[in-house]
Amino acid sequence: MRLAPAAADSTHIDYGLDTLFGRETKSVHCQFDVKRLDDGEPPWFALHVRPPLPTDLEKAQIVVFSAEGKRISGIVRRAERLADDSLQLDVEPD
Repeated sequence: MRLAPAAADSTHIDYGLDTLFGRETKSVHCQFDVKRLDDGEPPWFALHVRPPLPTDLEKAQIVVFSAEGKRISGIVRRAERLADDSLQLDVEPD
């Protein structure tokens, strides 16, 4: 898997959680980096979110964030809590 250069740090992520009562949309202000994963079409993104972050972010089904001057939305395909308590979300753009 080849990583493209990281996008500039950002501070706002919107995310959706599926609940018994439908989708719940939340927002969080945090620091994150975005890297494009060039092993597919369309390219996926690795969203690396640094702490502090909400505990339910790793259960997000969808995310919306801005990178490289563009608003990106996608489906979270994998979430991994890292040793430094940060979170990596692998996102497939929709």
